[in-house]
Amino acid sequence: MTDIQSAIHDITKRNDPRTSVFEIEIQGLKNHTLKLGGRLLDESQLAELRRLLPDLTLDTVSVRILNREAHEQVHVTTNLTGLYEKPTFGMPLSSELTYGTDLEVLDSSGNWAFTRQKDGYLGWAYRPYLAEGDAPQATHLVLAPALEVRAEPDPESEMVTRLVSGTAAFVGETRDGWSCITANRSGWVHSQALRAIAEIPQTLQEKRKTLVKDAQRMIGVPYLWGGTSGNGIDCSGFARLLHSWIGLEIPRDADLQCAAARPVEPPFEVGDLFFFGEGEGDRHITHVGVSLGGWTMIHSSRGNNGVYIDNLQERKSLMDIYVSTGSFLR
Repeated sequence: MTDIQSAIHDITKRNDPRTSVFEIEIQGLKNHTLKLGGRLLDESQLAELRRLLPDLTLDTVSVRILNREAHEQVHVTTNLTGLYEKPTFGMPLSSELTYGTDLEVLDSSGNWAFTRQKDGYLGWAYRPYLAEGDAPQATHLVLAPALEVRAEPDPESEMVTRLVSGTAAFVGETRDGWSCITANRSGWVHSQALRAIAEIPQTLQEKRKTLVKDAQRMIGVPYLWGGTSGNGIDCSGFARLLHSWIGLEIPRDADLQCAAARPVEPPFEVGDLFFFGEGEGDRHITHVGVSLGGWTMIHSSRGNNGVYIDNLQERKSLMDIYVSTGSFLR
């Protein structure tokens, strides 16, 4: 039994709960047949377990294979909501979801939905903040850290909601520098705080030039672990936001970004990502910053309590934990 438990433990440890599910329990062992329960993401995990336990027959009738099942499609209907490792608001944030984010519901627990985003990122979202089906087609992205939505195209009119940076929404009528936007509420916003998806820069040169301007918008936004918006943002959420504004989708967390990015060497260009590692945790990469050209970077950090610019070569504390540089813009 010890060998069985060890095999299950080994696979569990190798499966990243942000992108995979391996929750297996032993229900019994009789005549070389091991009865299992729990849930897995896909068939390959069962194949791995069979490889590690070649002398046993696995009874997996009680094991749910989530990728075998049909899943409901939903989208976020509030302007912002949290994503959590467990189905409770008592957990620290894993990430945040803006209005219109499309999700696949893999499982449920009470008022909570275990969801998968289009990039495979998993987590629990509060079900009352979700609606069935895909989000309405978006035409624009919100550029401001926080954007006031007014009842009329008038700065003195009633405020009906506010949207956060990165939100994708539909714009209908425009009038005198204002746009009528539809998101969790409908109303009017300053057009200059939006970017039409159809007008996202296309060339690398244009993307880099735009990224520098976009980065300035977020200076002073406070640091928030798991944050992705102008309400508060963490290092990888900031890097991801800057890329999304120029039409590039990158992984959510710093270590995932490091693994997916193309390694690069000096001289560094705008948009290159500096990766840092510290501590004794399971994740080797714990921080990321965005180059503004050379060793100058903008990042959201606890040390600065928010988004600010640093020169790495002038910050020994950062250079001491610098690991590598990668890019999605080369």
